[in-house]
Amino acid sequence: MRHILVTGGAGFIGSNFVIYYLAENPDVTIINLDALTYAGSKKNIKEVANHPRHIFVKGNICNRTLIEDLFYEYDIKGIIHFAAESHVDNSITNPDAFMRTNILGTFNLIDVAKKFWMAAPGIYKEAYKDCRFHHVSTDEVYGTLGEEGLFHETTPYAPNSPYSASKASSDFIVRSYHHTFGMNIVTTNCSNNYGPKQHNEKLIPVIIRKAISGEQIPIYGNGTNVRDWLYVLDHCKGIALAYKNGRSGETYNIGGRNERTNLYIAQRICEILDEKYPRNDGKKYAEQIAYVKDRAGHDFRYAIDATKLENELGWKADENFETGIMITVDWYLQKFVNNKSNALI
Repeated sequence: MRHILVTGGAGFIGSNFVIYYLAENPDVTIINLDALTYAGSKKNIKEVANHPRHIFVKGNICNRTLIEDLFYEYDIKGIIHFAAESHVDNSITNPDAFMRTNILGTFNLIDVAKKFWMAAPGIYKEAYKDCRFHHVSTDEVYGTLGEEGLFHETTPYAPNSPYSASKASSDFIVRSYHHTFGMNIVTTNCSNNYGPKQHNEKLIPVIIRKAISGEQIPIYGNGTNVRDWLYVLDHCKGIALAYKNGRSGETYNIGGRNERTNLYIAQRICEILDEKYPRNDGKKYAEQIAYVKDRAGHDFRYAIDATKLENELGWKADENFETGIMITVDWYLQKFVNNKSNALI
């Protein structure tokens, strides 16, 4: 049985990945390390709470001694690194937490892995020759786009927020361990994810929650900022492919080819709610949309070219935005309406 360490596996993307990967890989045991900050919850992994190949450990990747102990106790032979502070608004008000977790935490992980797996630069210990470090990153490291163009793996980095700057730094740390020490690494940079288990303060859950609570639905600026939306399970499948078959030292962009403005997202969700959970007064949910002061340094547009992942590894998104958002709204209605005890948690 092979043991791999998944960091941040009780968060949004990480929890979806853990559940998917356990089902697809019967020869793998996952050591799931998560600090359970605001973004992580054991509720996200309740489906595998008693799974014989899932071991949950509460802890922080900034705790180097803990990471070392996990390597020795479980003989870790792979890492898929999700754990990160990722809420852009929080990075503006509290950037130091992002620097600690995203930079120092990533360094701790890859440095411990190097010392555990490798005998010298470019030389893996015999038992660890196929061990790999997979770093999960974001398209925000590339900065912002105008009305045209796409982010490619070769796009120069130009992070514009403390969050994206900390993620860019972590990308470079991982890259340096490949080029300096010959570590077997792969990095994936994704576009905006959506789907079940996302934190309630992210855009799509906020729209749904505010709508059915009868509150104003806040949209930054004039709502024309554009994001490329990727259904979370499609992202998980892309990560699994890159981890298994990606070329060492390479970066793969994972994008949904689903560009939408924030205003379109809000209006489309309101239309779906009008059908699935109509207001008691007969009015339309879109009447609750309200424009609020724009976020500082708000990037105008992100869009990813996933051609490399598609052509090299055969990845293809199963959901487009219109199918994925229906699944997502159904899931949040179940959470907010049918499970009232969890309504605003």
